Amino acid sequence: MAKWYESANFYHIYPIGLLGAPRVNEGGEVVHRFPVLTEKWLPYLEEEGFDAIYIGPLFESTKHGYDTIDYKKVDRRLGDNGDFKEFVNKAHELGIKIVVDGVFNHTGRDFFAFQDILKNRGSSPYKDWYKGVNFGANNAYNDGLSYDTWRGSGDLVNFNLKNPEVKNYLFDVIRFWGEEFDIDGIRLDCADVLDFDFMREMRGVTEGLKPDFWLMGEVIHGEYRRWIEDARLHSVTNYELWKGLYSGHNSHNYFEIAHTVRHLFDVQWGSARGCRLYSFADNHDVGRIASNLQNPGHLKPVYSCVYFLPGIPSVYYGSEFGIKAPKEHGDDALRPAIDLDEILENNPMPEITAWIKYLNYLRMAHQEACTYGEYRELLLMNRQYVFSRSTGNDAVIVAVNNDDSDASVTVQVPLQGCYYDYVDEIEYPASDGKITLNLPAGGAKIVVIK
Repeated sequence: MAKWYESANFYHIYPIGLLGAPRVNEGGEVVHRFPVLTEKWLPYLEEEGFDAIYIGPLFESTKHGYDTIDYKKVDRRLGDNGDFKEFVNKAHELGIKIVVDGVFNHTGRDFFAFQDILKNRGSSPYKDWYKGVNFGANNAYNDGLSYDTWRGSGDLVNFNLKNPEVKNYLFDVIRFWGEEFDIDGIRLDCADVLDFDFMREMRGVTEGLKPDFWLMGEVIHGEYRRWIEDARLHSVTNYELWKGLYSGHNSHNYFEIAHTVRHLFDVQWGSARGCRLYSFADNHDVGRIASNLQNPGHLKPVYSCVYFLPGIPSVYYGSEFGIKAPKEHGDDALRPAIDLDEILENNPMPEITAWIKYLNYLRMAHQEACTYGEYRELLLMNRQYVFSRSTGNDAVIVAVNNDDSDASVTVQVPLQGCYYDYVDEIEYPASDGKITLNLPAGGAKIVVIK
């Protein structure tokens, strides 16, 4: 039986940013910002055709959300557990699945176990919960001890995921999220450095919650199949495609994107090639796609690739409006507050918002071909690229153009018949098994078999 995540259209929310919460948690009273997501954003996303949301980090933290204080409490800057429960319930009523951040590689320094180590040192029952704790050294906080951190960030203390007590604690956290909030999956932060045995054991825990519970990992480099094989995760982030999407358009070189697809699914993937990677044009850690592109007019072909190349498509909040933010301006710039009513009224790129909505609905209408269909290159040149996704009775042809001029392409169709463009309302009867498509400059055209 097909799983929901195989054909999902994801929307990615960084809630501390979107809701305009303070970047530092000063404690104090709970501020109920979450109802804005429930009452305004969920109906909007349902109307736009998104049927899954990846949201996080959510749980009580000191600053950016990844320095966890309490895994069982929604961050007070966002609301409380009741607010998040209501959000999930409303999402499910609208047919939208919810996936949350699982920050299991490290905690913040304010997490109870680390605080106990600082207080009780060698007599702390939690001294083996973290990697590399050394009471004969020191750190930047002058605690009189040292410890392993994530990429040298002293406020992110690495868990010892081989410690059975730590694993049992985190598995209990996951069961709590499933039972308390009825979530549908977890995106694993820093999956590229997580212990493989931990991930495999976690898979067993989550399958006990829901048979279709989804596990997706943040992996930047490496052979992606290593995180999929041996019943670990279901999917990982496709950073290889992310890089190719903007650089292939900037250099007018569709060979880069096509080569990435071949590498991932013909060379690297091997026995795990049936997996669908998590595809995206940007996220909370990288520059906005409208900034990464030298020509923001290429957003239509970029998102056409995100949605119809093999994978699970995701849109980062606000990028459907063409929001710009380069990485060099810092992470906060990548994670802005957005007033939904205001941006809908003063939309800087309404044509992109409409295009992404169209892609959502087109992918749903041709779900079998777009999810399970064979990928085939029909034409590949530096500035034009045409590919298809097809099954025995359905076919979608996607043609993209990174040139500054219009282009005309003739391709062999994957299935005989008449093809249709819903945007321009034009039929394309196949002649000798071929059709000719006229592509706008920096644009895209998608036709489907009637």
